[in-house]
Amino acid sequence: MGADGTRGRILVVEDDPEAALFVVYVLANRAGFEVTHTADPAEALRLAADGHWDLLLTDLDMPGMTGLELLDALRQLAPALPVVVVTAQAPAGAIAALLSHADEYLEKPLRVAQLIATATALIARGRAGLQR
Repeated sequence: MGADGTRGRILVVEDDPEAALFVVYVLANRAGFEVTHTADPAEALRLAADGHWDLLLTDLDMPGMTGLELLDALRQLAPALPVVVVTAQAPAGAIAALLSHADEYLEKPLRVAQLIATATALIARGRAGLQR
């Protein structure tokens, strides 16, 4: 648990409603994280600037702004915030995400255990002040 008494606050950026519902359900109901979802990358940047987050999880392919563009902008606002990029375009998409300073990537379709384990590990590492 963090100083705020939660397992962690996660901001999920996903434009696909079904994928978002799955991620939010798994992270909030199965793993006990506090999860906020937005489909809009620009809104995600506003939320990231205004709140304290332990993790940002973003899709790679979104209209208006890609996950990598979001990541580049986010690194200006919160350089230490752990970020997971989700992609169906592995390995090229995964490599691009990692080269753009993502902390981790996950391939679609997402697996419940891997999603929870990745979120848990990155939040713990971030709260311990460890950089990637």
